Amino acid sequence: MRTEDVLAATATGLWSWDNGAGTVTLDAEAARLLELPAAAGVFRESAVRSRFHPVDWNEIYGVVSLARAEGTLAEARLRIVDGEGRVLRTVRSRSRPLPASDRDYVLVGTLQEVPEPQPGATGTPIPITGDWRRSREAFLLDAGRALAEARSTEEVLRVASSLSMPGFSPDGLAVFGIAGDRLTIVGHHGHGLGDEGPFTDMPLETDYPAAVVVRTGRAVYLPSPEEYSRRFPTTWPLAGPFGRRSWAFLPLIVAGRTMGAWMAGFKHPVSFSPDERSVLTTVARMLAQALARAGVAETERELSLGLQRSMMPRLGPGIPGMTVAARYIPTGGGLQVGGDWYDMIPLPNGRIALVIGDVQGHDVRAAGLMGQLRIALRAYASEGHRPDAVLSRASRFLSGLTEAYEDGSAPGPRFATCLYAEVDPATGTLDIARAGHPDPVVTTADGTAMIRQTEGGLPLGIEEDADYPTSRLTLETGETIMLCTDGLIETGGHDMFSGWDRLRPVLEQHPADLEKLADALVQTVHGPASHYTTGPLSDRREDDVALLLLRRDGGTGRRPTARRTALTIAQAQPERIAAARRQLRDLLHDWADPEQVDSAVLMVSEMATNVLVHTDGDALMLARATGEHGERLLRVEVSDGSDELPHKRRPGEMASSGRGLVLMEMLADAWGVDPQGAGKSIWFELNESFPDQEPAQPWEPADLGPADLAAPVDRAAPEA
Repeated sequence: MRTEDVLAATATGLWSWDNGAGTVTLDAEAARLLELPAAAGVFRESAVRSRFHPVDWNEIYGVVSLARAEGTLAEARLRIVDGEGRVLRTVRSRSRPLPASDRDYVLVGTLQEVPEPQPGATGTPIPITGDWRRSREAFLLDAGRALAEARSTEEVLRVASSLSMPGFSPDGLAVFGIAGDRLTIVGHHGHGLGDEGPFTDMPLETDYPAAVVVRTGRAVYLPSPEEYSRRFPTTWPLAGPFGRRSWAFLPLIVAGRTMGAWMAGFKHPVSFSPDERSVLTTVARMLAQALARAGVAETERELSLGLQRSMMPRLGPGIPGMTVAARYIPTGGGLQVGGDWYDMIPLPNGRIALVIGDVQGHDVRAAGLMGQLRIALRAYASEGHRPDAVLSRASRFLSGLTEAYEDGSAPGPRFATCLYAEVDPATGTLDIARAGHPDPVVTTADGTAMIRQTEGGLPLGIEEDADYPTSRLTLETGETIMLCTDGLIETGGHDMFSGWDRLRPVLEQHPADLEKLADALVQTVHGPASHYTTGPLSDRREDDVALLLLRRDGGTGRRPTARRTALTIAQAQPERIAAARRQLRDLLHDWADPEQVDSAVLMVSEMATNVLVHTDGDALMLARATGEHGERLLRVEVSDGSDELPHKRRPGEMASSGRGLVLMEMLADAWGVDPQGAGKSIWFELNESFPDQEPAQPWEPADLGPADLAAPVDRAAPEA
């Protein structure tokens, strides 16, 4: 019997759809089923398309694409409608797409009428809707959103296991990866502990569905245990004990490369209709993309942690008699590494060097330069150089580093700020050299926090032969020094002044635990966090933060102690007179009488100005406050190298100078001039009093002229 007779007897038609030519070839039976003239012929695609329900025609493209990708049959139910949209019959199409070119194909198959019509009475228009289709679309949207938000492989697997597919949710899943020529388990759900054992290290040549999927890049559907055991008899004994009834193994493909396989197991029979296969294929594609993103993110995090572990070492052995705490908080963007760093270096002379710095930028190149600069600083320090020499050599090293972009263009110079402090644990002294870095902050034992002005030079890398003068300060028992990068001060839109005002109350709370103090400082800048360490934080930061805290041990809690501050004012730096005024105000921040503070600031400004005007040397200001609150004594000295003593003058009414000693006589409780070998020291003292008390020596501001604030005087007549 001929094939044509068999097809005619079963009311089955043949069709061939040439996608490239846009034509459909029908035999007589297929033409009749499509309500076209019942004769074999070639029809335009548009003529055939008009016979299908619009919703079903659109479904064809998805079904055919799925069949092409999997190399399977394209099966679909299609409603045949008349010119008014009434459904006349329903046909089932079973076709195979045959490639005609890279993009085009020829769909060859059969059409056969099915006896049961789809919902909707024949002869009445069918709405272009479907509950199942709506559920599927909603499910895919939710699944895509959830998988897109997953940030790790563990999260991706958790999301995949919670997906509730419309009508056929799997009860178990497994994700397989590739390691060389082996199949591995990335993760699984719905299985007992240890159930993955036989599948964790399987050769790709194994006759196992997941291995076949990885080798061929095509899905494998097993609707029954019989089908499984027939196609994969070797590995069926491994799958049989799980008691499932159907399995789907789909390739995980990213950018045309098969990166693994996804297994969905069902305890109920699943026929894997075209719609079900379409859903599974779409989920597999989204799952592959999510796993690829998670893998990249985990690789970046691991690289970030590795860079931080190598570039930001833990603090070494403790310093005898001192406590150290440190924090490093990256920006949180990209690889979460940047140009800030800190270090603690043992020196040949038994001392310890503390280093903190900031390379320009927050990218990987900044992190690389930071690593090189940190190593260079360690090498120079280990050679036994003094702080100024260490920074000079580091600046020369950084300015000599050159790089080029891939196109050969120059990237432009980069610089770094740095503060290098050599600590003598026995005496508490710190010799500090500073290269464009923020000044340190010292908190006294009674909780007074002050910025300590130190000598400084240009940032590293600006000039090869830059000089870096050294300043010395001494930590008394219970005092703490803070070294930080500008990120701690300026993050949140602050400048150096407002940022310092934000941090000062935290420092003055003076927690006994340096670790808690470090956490409090970081929280003040970045807000609450569950835990701050030297590792990365997940939230986004405006700038990197590096922080070092050093406390000289001894004593507990707050206790009355001497507060002091010191500052050198060079001839070439008259602007540091303003810094001296600021330091004195910080020292006296809780002084009982604000007018006494104003008087002290005015006298310091007068004394320092006269040194710069009447001598050729620098001025050294030393201020010290002792005693209990409300009964303290302030003593301020300004020393210089001139041995010519000042004398009191009687300025005329129009004179612009000569009132310095007059001011001190009126404002100070005591004052004087002490010779000091090759130089002298001018000093004054104030006894703390409350505003409602009478000052020791009352004075009337109206007695002074405007020139007294600046008080420039003639070099021929030196005075305070």
